[in-house]
Amino acid sequence: MNKIDQLYQELMDSNHTVVLTGAGMSVESGIPDFRSKSGWWKNIDPLTVATVDALEEDYDLFHEFYSTRLQTLGDCKPHDGHRILAKWEQKNLVHEVATQNVDEFHMMAGSKQVDQLHGSIRTFRCHQCGSSASFEQFKNKESCSICNGQIRPNVVLFGEMLPEHAWNSALHHIERADLVIVIGTSLKVYPVSQLPQMTQGKTVYINKEVNDHHSFFDLIIEGSAKEILLAVDQLIR
Repeated sequence: MNKIDQLYQELMDSNHTVVLTGAGMSVESGIPDFRSKSGWWKNIDPLTVATVDALEEDYDLFHEFYSTRLQTLGDCKPHDGHRILAKWEQKNLVHEVATQNVDEFHMMAGSKQVDQLHGSIRTFRCHQCGSSASFEQFKNKESCSICNGQIRPNVVLFGEMLPEHAWNSALHHIERADLVIVIGTSLKVYPVSQLPQMTQGKTVYINKEVNDHHSFFDLIIEGSAKEILLAVDQLIR
Protein backbone atom coordinates (compact mmCIF):
# COMPACT_ATOMS: atom_id res chain seq x y z
CA MET A 1 0.00 0.00 0.00
CA ASN A 2 1.45 3.39 -0.96
CA LYS A 3 1.47 6.30 1.46
CA ILE A 4 -1.48 8.13 -0.11
CA ASP A 5 -3.62 4.98 0.12
CA GLN A 6 -2.45 4.49 3.70
CA LEU A 7 -3.46 8.04 4.67
CA TYR A 8 -6.83 7.56 2.97
CA GLN A 9 -7.41 4.34 4.94
CA GLU A 10 -6.41 5.97 8.25
CA LEU A 11 -8.83 8.84 7.53
CA MET A 12 -11.66 6.44 6.73
CA ASP A 13 -11.02 4.37 9.87
CA SER A 14 -10.85 7.34 12.26
CA ASN A 15 -13.84 8.48 14.31
CA HIS A 16 -12.13 11.70 15.42
CA THR A 17 -9.50 13.38 13.24
CA VAL A 18 -7.50 16.49 14.09
CA VAL A 19 -5.40 18.44 11.58
CA LEU A 20 -2.54 20.60 12.85
CA THR A 21 -1.18 23.08 10.29
CA GLY A 22 1.82 25.38 10.13
CA ALA A 23 3.47 27.81 7.75
CA GLY A 24 4.03 25.18 5.05
CA MET A 25 0.27 25.04 4.53
CA SER A 26 0.16 28.76 3.71
CA VAL A 27 3.31 28.80 1.57
CA GLU A 28 1.33 27.32 -1.31
CA SER A 29 -0.97 30.35 -1.16
CA GLY A 30 2.08 32.51 -1.79
CA ILE A 31 2.89 33.48 1.79
CA PRO A 32 6.63 33.32 2.55
CA ASP A 33 7.75 30.76 5.17
CA PHE A 34 10.48 32.18 7.36
CA ARG A 35 11.46 28.72 8.69
CA SER A 36 12.21 27.01 5.39
CA LYS A 37 15.66 27.05 3.82
CA SER A 38 14.59 29.81 1.44
CA GLY A 39 12.54 31.57 4.09
CA TRP A 40 11.54 35.20 3.91
CA TRP A 41 13.09 35.93 7.31
CA LYS A 42 16.41 34.26 6.55
CA ASN A 43 18.19 37.63 6.80
CA ILE A 44 16.05 38.95 9.65
CA ASP A 45 15.96 37.31 13.06
CA PRO A 46 12.24 37.03 13.92
CA LEU A 47 13.19 37.04 17.59
CA THR A 48 14.20 40.68 17.19
CA VAL A 49 10.98 41.78 15.45
CA ALA A 50 7.99 39.63 16.46
CA THR A 51 8.47 40.38 20.15
CA VAL A 52 6.95 42.47 22.90
CA ASP A 53 10.33 44.22 23.28
CA ALA A 54 10.26 45.34 19.65
CA LEU A 55 6.67 46.52 20.00
CA GLU A 56 7.45 48.55 23.11
CA GLU A 57 10.98 49.76 22.28
CA ASP A 58 11.08 50.00 18.47
CA TYR A 59 7.48 50.39 17.34
CA ASP A 60 8.52 51.76 13.93
CA LEU A 61 10.37 48.51 13.10
CA PHE A 62 7.55 46.39 14.55
CA HIS A 63 4.96 48.34 12.58
CA GLU A 64 6.93 48.15 9.32
CA PHE A 65 7.40 44.41 9.70
CA TYR A 66 3.70 43.64 10.29
CA SER A 67 2.57 46.16 7.69
CA THR A 68 4.73 44.30 5.15
CA ARG A 69 3.24 40.97 6.23
CA LEU A 70 -0.29 42.37 5.87
CA GLN A 71 0.54 43.76 2.44
CA THR A 72 1.87 40.36 1.36
CA LEU A 73 -1.25 38.70 2.73
CA GLY A 74 -3.49 40.96 0.65
CA ASP A 75 -2.31 39.28 -2.56
CA CYS A 76 -2.92 35.75 -1.27
CA LYS A 77 -5.94 33.52 -0.78
CA PRO A 78 -6.73 29.96 0.40
CA HIS A 79 -5.71 27.14 -1.94
CA ASP A 80 -7.33 23.80 -2.80
CA GLY A 81 -5.78 22.15 0.26
CA HIS A 82 -7.59 24.56 2.60
CA ARG A 83 -10.84 23.94 0.73
CA ILE A 84 -10.40 20.15 0.91
CA LEU A 85 -10.02 20.28 4.71
CA ALA A 86 -13.20 22.37 4.90
CA LYS A 87 -14.99 19.83 2.70
CA TRP A 88 -13.74 16.95 4.85
CA GLU A 89 -15.13 18.74 7.90
CA GLN A 90 -18.55 18.94 6.19
CA LYS A 91 -18.30 15.18 5.49
CA ASN A 92 -17.45 14.54 9.18
CA LEU A 93 -13.98 13.29 8.24
CA VAL A 94 -12.14 16.14 10.00
CA HIS A 95 -13.36 17.34 13.38
CA GLU A 96 -10.84 20.04 14.27
CA VAL A 97 -8.19 22.18 12.62
CA ALA A 98 -5.60 23.62 14.99
CA THR A 99 -3.33 26.08 13.21
CA GLN A 100 -0.18 28.05 13.92
CA ASN A 101 -1.01 30.27 10.95
CA VAL A 102 -2.41 33.74 11.58
CA ASP A 103 -3.84 34.34 8.08
CA GLU A 104 -7.38 32.93 8.72
CA PHE A 105 -7.24 30.98 5.43
CA HIS A 106 -8.88 27.92 7.01
CA MET A 107 -11.96 29.95 7.96
CA MET A 108 -11.98 31.76 4.61
CA ALA A 109 -12.00 28.34 2.90
CA GLY A 110 -15.01 27.26 4.95
CA SER A 111 -13.67 25.38 7.98
CA LYS A 112 -15.80 26.08 11.06
CA GLN A 113 -13.98 24.22 13.85
CA VAL A 114 -10.66 26.10 13.85
CA ASP A 115 -8.42 26.97 16.78
CA GLN A 116 -5.91 29.73 15.98
CA LEU A 117 -3.06 28.86 18.32
CA HIS A 118 -0.98 31.90 17.37
CA GLY A 119 -3.84 34.37 16.98
CA SER A 120 -4.88 36.37 13.91
CA ILE A 121 -3.04 39.04 11.95
CA ARG A 122 -6.35 40.32 10.54
CA THR A 123 -7.69 41.77 13.81
CA PHE A 124 -6.14 44.43 16.05
CA ARG A 125 -6.11 45.61 19.64
CA CYS A 126 -4.41 48.04 21.98
CA HIS A 127 -1.28 46.49 23.48
CA GLN A 128 -1.82 48.37 26.73
CA CYS A 129 -5.53 48.08 27.56
CA GLY A 130 -6.62 45.34 25.15
CA SER A 131 -9.42 47.37 23.53
CA SER A 132 -10.36 46.37 19.99
CA ALA A 133 -8.90 48.52 17.23
CA SER A 134 -9.28 48.78 13.46
CA PHE A 135 -6.88 48.05 10.64
CA GLU A 136 -7.03 51.75 9.74
CA GLN A 137 -5.83 52.69 13.22
CA PHE A 138 -2.91 50.29 12.91
CA LYS A 139 -2.08 51.31 9.34
CA ASN A 140 -2.02 54.99 10.26
CA LYS A 141 -0.03 54.40 13.47
CA GLU A 142 -2.82 55.91 15.53
CA SER A 143 -2.78 55.49 19.30
CA CYS A 144 -5.56 53.84 21.27
CA SER A 145 -8.51 56.21 21.66
CA ILE A 146 -9.01 54.99 25.23
CA CYS A 147 -5.55 54.85 26.81
CA ASN A 148 -3.20 56.20 24.12
CA GLY A 149 -1.46 52.81 23.90
CA GLN A 150 0.08 51.28 20.76
CA ILE A 151 -2.08 49.31 18.31
CA ARG A 152 -0.95 45.81 17.37
CA PRO A 153 -2.23 42.78 15.46
CA ASN A 154 -3.84 40.01 17.53
CA VAL A 155 -0.91 37.66 16.96
CA VAL A 156 1.02 35.80 19.64
CA LEU A 157 4.47 37.37 19.84
CA PHE A 158 7.54 35.39 20.89
CA GLY A 159 7.47 35.02 24.67
CA GLU A 160 3.71 35.54 25.00
CA MET A 161 1.24 32.92 26.20
CA LEU A 162 -0.96 31.18 23.65
CA PRO A 163 -4.71 32.02 23.73
CA GLU A 164 -6.03 29.84 26.55
CA HIS A 165 -9.31 28.86 24.87
CA ALA A 166 -7.62 27.87 21.58
CA TRP A 167 -4.94 25.83 23.35
CA ASN A 168 -7.39 24.00 25.64
CA SER A 169 -9.73 23.25 22.73
CA ALA A 170 -6.91 21.90 20.54
CA LEU A 171 -5.57 19.79 23.40
CA HIS A 172 -9.04 18.39 24.10
CA HIS A 173 -9.43 17.30 20.47
CA ILE A 174 -5.87 15.92 20.24
CA GLU A 175 -6.35 13.81 23.38
CA ARG A 176 -9.50 12.15 22.02
CA ALA A 177 -8.26 11.80 18.44
CA ASP A 178 -7.93 8.52 16.57
CA LEU A 179 -5.87 10.33 13.94
CA VAL A 180 -3.72 13.48 14.03
CA ILE A 181 -2.50 14.82 10.67
CA VAL A 182 0.31 17.38 10.96
CA ILE A 183 0.80 19.50 7.84
CA GLY A 184 3.50 22.01 6.99
CA THR A 185 5.08 22.72 10.35
CA SER A 186 8.66 22.22 11.48
CA LEU A 187 7.40 21.56 15.04
CA LYS A 188 10.14 23.80 16.41
CA VAL A 189 7.90 26.26 18.25
CA TYR A 190 6.94 25.33 21.81
CA PRO A 191 4.34 24.45 23.08
CA VAL A 192 2.56 23.56 19.80
CA SER A 193 5.46 21.22 19.00
CA GLN A 194 4.28 19.00 21.88
CA LEU A 195 0.72 18.50 20.63
CA PRO A 196 1.30 15.53 18.27
CA GLN A 197 2.85 13.60 21.18
CA MET A 198 -0.23 14.12 23.34
CA THR A 199 -2.45 11.77 21.36
CA GLN A 200 -3.03 8.04 21.73
CA GLY A 201 -4.13 7.93 18.09
CA LYS A 202 -2.23 7.44 14.85
CA THR A 203 -0.02 10.32 13.69
CA VAL A 204 0.75 11.46 10.14
CA TYR A 205 3.32 14.08 9.12
CA ILE A 206 3.11 15.90 5.77
CA ASN A 207 5.79 18.43 4.84
CA LYS A 208 8.13 19.42 2.02
CA GLU A 209 11.13 19.12 4.36
CA VAL A 210 11.43 16.03 6.57
CA ASN A 211 14.24 15.11 8.96
CA ASP A 212 15.00 12.65 11.76
CA HIS A 213 13.22 14.92 14.25
CA HIS A 214 9.90 13.66 12.87
CA SER A 215 10.67 9.94 13.17
CA PHE A 216 8.09 9.30 15.92
CA PHE A 217 5.19 9.69 13.41
CA ASP A 218 3.40 6.55 12.25
CA LEU A 219 3.33 7.81 8.65
CA ILE A 220 5.54 10.44 6.99
CA ILE A 221 4.74 11.85 3.55
CA GLU A 222 7.26 14.25 2.01
CA GLY A 223 5.84 16.68 -0.52
CA SER A 224 3.38 19.44 -1.27
CA ALA A 225 0.51 19.74 1.22
CA LYS A 226 -1.93 20.76 -1.50
CA GLU A 227 -0.97 17.94 -3.89
CA ILE A 228 -1.10 15.29 -1.16
CA LEU A 229 -4.52 16.45 0.06
CA LEU A 230 -5.78 16.53 -3.54
CA ALA A 231 -4.55 12.96 -4.09
CA VAL A 232 -6.33 11.69 -0.95
CA ASP A 233 -9.47 13.61 -1.88
CA GLN A 234 -9.53 11.86 -5.28
CA LEU A 235 -9.73 8.52 -3.44
CA ILE A 236 -12.58 9.81 -1.23
CA ARG A 237 -14.55 10.84 -4.31
